[in-house]
Amino acid sequence: MALTGASAVSEEAESGNKPFLLRALQIALVVSLYWVTSISMVFLNKYLLDSPSLQLDTPIFVTFYQCLVTSLLCKGLSTLATCCPGMVDFPTLNLDLKVARSVLPLSVVFIGMITFNNLCLKYVGVPFYNVGRSLTTVFNVLLSYLLLKQTTSFYALLTCGVIIGGFWLGIDQEGAEGTLSLTGTIFGVLASLCVSLNAIYTKKVLPAVDHSIWRLTFYNNVNACVLFLPLMIVLGELRALLAFAHLSSAHFWLMMTLGGLFGFAIGYVTGLQIKFTSPLTHNVSGTAKACAQTVLAVLYYEEIKSFLWWTSNLMVLGGSSAYTWVRGWEMQKTQEDPSSKDGEKSAIGV
Repeated sequence: MALTGASAVSEEAESGNKPFLLRALQIALVVSLYWVTSISMVFLNKYLLDSPSLQLDTPIFVTFYQCLVTSLLCKGLSTLATCCPGMVDFPTLNLDLKVARSVLPLSVVFIGMITFNNLCLKYVGVPFYNVGRSLTTVFNVLLSYLLLKQTTSFYALLTCGVIIGGFWLGIDQEGAEGTLSLTGTIFGVLASLCVSLNAIYTKKVLPAVDHSIWRLTFYNNVNACVLFLPLMIVLGELRALLAFAHLSSAHFWLMMTLGGLFGFAIGYVTGLQIKFTSPLTHNVSGTAKACAQTVLAVLYYEEIKSFLWWTSNLMVLGGSSAYTWVRGWEMQKTQEDPSSKDGEKSAIGV
């Protein structure tokens, strides 16, 4: 079981020799695994954060526990890889305080990302969850210009305009139906901002962990566990947890642990999907998954949505897909004719 990607080149070469039907079956299984893991994680987190049967109002503790499970899983797999090198391929993890301090600025952004994601999910319904966090692409473009001085083409900006239009239409329709949560929407915007910042600063921090995503995952989650503790005390979540009626329930802790397992697994299956397909296909798959998740949520919660509400979702998903396609086309064009890069920026760059 390879979890590092170190043997990706040899496995890629082997995959070229496999029959088409076998490769198609592998891709279908990997994409299905990504969809099931991602959608299950969203519904399970919604249950833990906002279930009437649980009545647990400790979103920081839920996030803390998921980080704790991920940290323990990383350390466990590292130990297993050391003891049984032929069974698991996983980097060696030894907690180094100097590295932890180097990763700390990114960990603060990481904490904001996962916390605001969960807070958004707590206050908005699952059907609106994707629209509420849909501005990630827009923030990617904005922050790339402000922090990295990278320009974006006119066509890519048009797709961002479609996403923003879908976002505002979705807010309008949620308000018209009386289900709009302004708090949840603000948390969704903050989550989108943190996702973009996390992607930018990850590239800067990777050298500190020898360019290992799993080492970065380990240090991010360990730092998050430490920083969440005083936050839970200040917000009074420890008192709320002690008064929680289901604190001794095995079912509750099983669901909490399962949420942590899904949080760890989503990183693995995301990498697996990119490995067996491509980054572009992964983005398309993610957009299709978001569409399926929205439909499932509307059916599961037995909600009736207006035509304009569905239009807002289609605008967000369509704009995201179009942005992915435009960026892929521009990258391919640049690879084919590197000299056209400067010309393209001066002609249609913003």
